[in-house]
Amino acid sequence: MLKITRVPANTPPGDSLFVAGSFNIWNPRNPAYSLTKNPDGTYQITLPASLGPVEYKFTRGSWDKSETGADKQPLPNRRANLQQAAVISHEVLAWSEPGAAPAKKQTASPQVHTLSDSFRIPQLGRTRRVLVYLPVDYANKPKKRYSVLYMHDGQNVFDAATSYSGEWGVDETLDSLRAAGQDPSGCIVVAVDNDNQHRSDEYIPWRNAEIKAGGQGGAYVDFLTLTLKPYIDTKYRTRPDAAHTGIAGSSLGGLISVYAALKYPRVFGRVGAFSPAFWVCNDSLKAFAKMHPAASTTRFYFVCGPKESETMLPLMAAWRNNLRNQGVPASNMSFRAPADGQHREWFWQREFPAAYQFLFRPAAAKTKAAQ
Repeated sequence: MLKITRVPANTPPGDSLFVAGSFNIWNPRNPAYSLTKNPDGTYQITLPASLGPVEYKFTRGSWDKSETGADKQPLPNRRANLQQAAVISHEVLAWSEPGAAPAKKQTASPQVHTLSDSFRIPQLGRTRRVLVYLPVDYANKPKKRYSVLYMHDGQNVFDAATSYSGEWGVDETLDSLRAAGQDPSGCIVVAVDNDNQHRSDEYIPWRNAEIKAGGQGGAYVDFLTLTLKPYIDTKYRTRPDAAHTGIAGSSLGGLISVYAALKYPRVFGRVGAFSPAFWVCNDSLKAFAKMHPAASTTRFYFVCGPKESETMLPLMAAWRNNLRNQGVPASNMSFRAPADGQHREWFWQREFPAAYQFLFRPAAAKTKAAQ
């Protein structure tokens, strides 16, 4: 059992408290993980001991209202082994609030611009902010066309000021690779924000009854494929074929990227799956893959930390094997599990350059994939 013995005096009495962690795909407002408020002002929730080692944080329903240190600065994830203690007690020192902490420095490069603050998602009846990174030479080479990489969790892709758990630095990485002569062709990056409330629903194709999330992933991928991509291909000088169209993300973003390549193999030919959360719908995804096999020409880059969870590496390895059995050659797959890997933005940021170079290397180049 997790127990909060004290909360800040300014905690609104009507607010519910939640725990978000490695066991519920870091959903800050999952009703199944709402804490019970006791008459003495404490809060508690009982989690299955079978979860074993877990990481987590407490929130008031969103990452904008998550626990912080007394100085209002973000805290590292809490850690506990549920098999080693019956009751694990905590104190929440303060809550983050929009505008309460000093504004974070903007780090997005000049090549990043906002396509729209409210791009319409007709498949879901919502809108979303969409960001676009253009290569440095885009304006100076009017006849050149570029590959495109679609990425999820757009808040974390380019800018520390908008990130809620660290940024990937994709813009700086691509600028640096180009300056070093390691990315001669260039790439447009389209980053779609999540909206916090619906992230889990949109990034999981099927409903997961246990965590009470998912089921809208198919509609979200339809949006990327049938609405956003045609718009991008019309507005920018893209190379629209699958060999030059990638999709990438982390955790649930990695999961939905693999699903997208299975559902639309003639659209997404390059897939970056960083710490993919296959566990939330593995059986359903396997059944889907039997009816919707991956294209043999698709490239997959898989990476995770071997200690992220008990299932992370085994499931990722199983999906590598599934894809191999479907006919994706070893040369089209990279599989990495560095010992220090964690479920963190700094890890995915570090791994992004290698992933990008593997996925978008010229077809004629010979690169040995890690097995």
